[in-house]
Amino acid sequence: MRATIFQQSASSTTVPANDTPNGFDNYWSTGKAEVNSYRLEQAQNGALNPGEAVLLFEIEAFRTDKQVKAQTPDGQEKAIPVLKTTLSKKFVTGLTEHSLLTSVFTPINNPLFPNTLKISASEQGWSGHSYTQINYRNNGYVVIGRSYEESEADEEYSFGKGMLEDELWNRIRINPDKLPKGQIQLVPGTTAARLRHKHLAPLTANVKVANYEGVLYPGKFLNSYTIEYPTDHRTLVIIFESRFPHKIVGWEETYKSKDNLLTSRAVLKKTILTDYWHHNAPADSTLREAFVSSR
Repeated sequence: MRATIFQQSASSTTVPANDTPNGFDNYWSTGKAEVNSYRLEQAQNGALNPGEAVLLFEIEAFRTDKQVKAQTPDGQEKAIPVLKTTLSKKFVTGLTEHSLLTSVFTPINNPLFPNTLKISASEQGWSGHSYTQINYRNNGYVVIGRSYEESEADEEYSFGKGMLEDELWNRIRINPDKLPKGQIQLVPGTTAARLRHKHLAPLTANVKVANYEGVLYPGKFLNSYTIEYPTDHRTLVIIFESRFPHKIVGWEETYKSKDNLLTSRAVLKKTILTDYWHHNAPADSTLREAFVSSR
């Protein structure tokens, strides 16, 4: 179903062939998702905490009116193909557990929809649950936030059209040659804002692409994409393969947590291409165990 929906949606768009790298359609239009597992160290409460991360990319038919996945014939007629990122982080802080999930929906080189259309992000812990959603509406972004914490209980605000940090993961996979560089206005990532109780708004960021010369991350011919916020004292570095399909092999994120300057880090363990939605029976747990526990 997923591959069929993509083909129907893609046929209605007019995308110049050179807007995506050679092999893009062959890799992403197979009806499978790319799922990556990572060893994670996450900064929280002034310390680095062990955990696991999963970064998933897949093509999805996305309704531009309701900004949801198209699942009906009517919905398919109103849908365009997007590349969806789903980033899951789970880590332990002493006795307690934390779970973070972010989904980002970025149109694939559609001249009518050049901006990312939606981001949803949630945080769950023993203390409670928080949720943030960003929607592209009327040439800008509308933010809705809900939280168990009094100061963030009900938030609704907006900001103008611009680039979002959360969409840069998709931009790397679509075509890293078109990543923004230099000094730009950028809206910080939703997860980082939630963990640090920050209001989302465009900030000045210095961004650059360079060759990665270290040995921590697996693979050859690696690039680093550095995003530095001088006024927010936070830096994110995404490490990815310079050659197609530009797989993301890890990342580093540095900021203060309880007055300690710490660097969260994720290192790739394993990548699989799978139609995971067809593997949801108890017997499929063996597939998950092999994927998550790989070293």
